[in-house]
Amino acid sequence: MRSFLVAGLDIGSTYTRAVIGQFVGGFQRPEVKVLGVGRTPTDGVRQDQVTDLEAATETVRRALQEAELMAGMRVDRVYVGVSGEHVDANRSVGVVAVAAREIVPRDVKRVHAVARAVPVVKDRELLHAIPQNYFVDNHGGIKDPVGMSGTRLETELYLVTGCSAVVGNIVRAVEKAGYRVQDAVLEAIAASRAVLAEDERELGVVMLDMGGATTGFSVHYEGRIRHLEVLPFGGNAITSDLIRGLSVPFAEARKIKEMHGAAHVRAVDPDELVELPSSNGSRREVSRGVVAGLIEERLEDMFRRVNRRLQDIFPHVSLGAGVVLTGGVALTPGILAVAKKSLGAPVRVGVPG
Repeated sequence: MRSFLVAGLDIGSTYTRAVIGQFVGGFQRPEVKVLGVGRTPTDGVRQDQVTDLEAATETVRRALQEAELMAGMRVDRVYVGVSGEHVDANRSVGVVAVAAREIVPRDVKRVHAVARAVPVVKDRELLHAIPQNYFVDNHGGIKDPVGMSGTRLETELYLVTGCSAVVGNIVRAVEKAGYRVQDAVLEAIAASRAVLAEDERELGVVMLDMGGATTGFSVHYEGRIRHLEVLPFGGNAITSDLIRGLSVPFAEARKIKEMHGAAHVRAVDPDELVELPSSNGSRREVSRGVVAGLIEERLEDMFRRVNRRLQDIFPHVSLGAGVVLTGGVALTPGILAVAKKSLGAPVRVGVPG
């Protein structure tokens, strides 16, 4: 049974989540049946980086043990998500001569190896090498060159790298918790594979994976990832605004965000009151509309920054499928209205399917 199990781990700045699944269905179209999930508040991680190895290890252990308890079975290895501002992506080109008149899988592997054979800075490691395009005898726009006739094969790869120390500390925390890391996966890529439909990838779509510390920003067009980066803002910025705007400590601000937060002032009852803690023991209350106003202002700023970045990268490309939101921030009530207004595009919240 164990060989048919798969486990994933997302060590976020706010919560750490684990999932255990089982492969079902045929080899050609495998599906994953979820057997168990676990969630626990994250300790020892700040801005997507491990700051306390022992605390992070215990966080990983709690999340995975909770998932194992629900699944009724143990796992010994996991796929672990990686995110943060340390992630970078660059394009690299490879060219090989084709020995026979017909391109075979071995030729594709060779050209990928050439494109990957670029110097990587000492403190960085390769996470992903994503094919962007193939050219056969200088003719481009080819998705799969196998079986085509030609004498020259060229490819463009999107090389995603991360800081070796940051990735290494995440791996170390998982290993100290008693598990092996099957592979490290950029969370923005994992999220896009889970929530984007094939027609969205073809038409053109932006995916925003809105986490606590950062937001994964990816652009997909003609079935490929065309741009990928990690933006330096997320749900923690909303929490900081609530701390300042309501004069409450961090733990209370996060609790208010999760229990009473909304992305749009008009999405809440203006007469509804939220109780706030007070240092002298007296009772304080504030309208839920004030809470929603602080959140709405921050989300508008986030989406405007995304829109400016998109215009800088693809000023003349029309993305027909609009924008897909995922991540913890995407669950904020009323976020679709704010996103549509700020981005000027169709927006939906993506869920795995």
